[in-house]
Amino acid sequence: MTHIPTAASPLYIGVSTKMYLGYQASLAWLERVREELATRPSLAAGRVVPFVIPSFPVLPAAAEILAGTPAVLGAQNCSPAEGPWTGEVSATMLAELGVGIVEVGHAERRRHFNEDDGVVAAKVSQLRAAGVTPLICVGEELRGTPQDAADHVFGQLEAALGDSPANFGPAIVAYEPVWAIGAAEPADASYVTATVRDIQLRFRQQGQESLPIIYGGSAKPGLLPQLPGISGLFMGRFAHDAANFGTVLDEALALIEESTHAESAGAH
Repeated sequence: MTHIPTAASPLYIGVSTKMYLGYQASLAWLERVREELATRPSLAAGRVVPFVIPSFPVLPAAAEILAGTPAVLGAQNCSPAEGPWTGEVSATMLAELGVGIVEVGHAERRRHFNEDDGVVAAKVSQLRAAGVTPLICVGEELRGTPQDAADHVFGQLEAALGDSPANFGPAIVAYEPVWAIGAAEPADASYVTATVRDIQLRFRQQGQESLPIIYGGSAKPGLLPQLPGISGLFMGRFAHDAANFGTVLDEALALIEESTHAESAGAH
């Protein structure tokens, strides 16, 4: 569970429980998630990559519950440095626990814990050194134009990854407009796709082919099919019902099947 599959253009479907679920509730939820994964054997192909991010104390039990499934275990944070940092959890310890992906830069961490771009960059460095994929959360505070959003987001990514394409390396980007987090509805699909298209254009202009960009911010079932060019969804409360997580996995699998058929037709 430590390594993320490298299938061509996979879709990433993930969920964080944040701090909503207690310990026993987390275990029960993880068992339901395991059932959802078990009923979808086509996930084994690696074209859709599920990932699950519970609270820190749950990680060892989560690794056992999810063992043998295609899900990648994730963590919600890590320390920006090794050392005597009381209350922190190092990237190397997370790697020992079988964690394959770690969320950094979430808007709540930036706002309430004063984590700036330098802290996010330090965490990315720690994760890469430990062989763990960073899930870099980015997003604008206020809604403007997609170009405004792309300007802000690309600045955050350059700070986190370095402005040289050689520094980009393995990473997943979670585009989460801050104004959409916790809202009743996600950002408009047209706004999201235009913003991500602009960000990817800037990657290419820098000499970097692309990084997978997934959408978060009140993400829920029914949204993914409306987001062409997006590499998946990162869900919160809407996937605390494991059945909703399963529904989005089905949507992703259907999109991959459509893409495969289109590729096959084009080859002939």
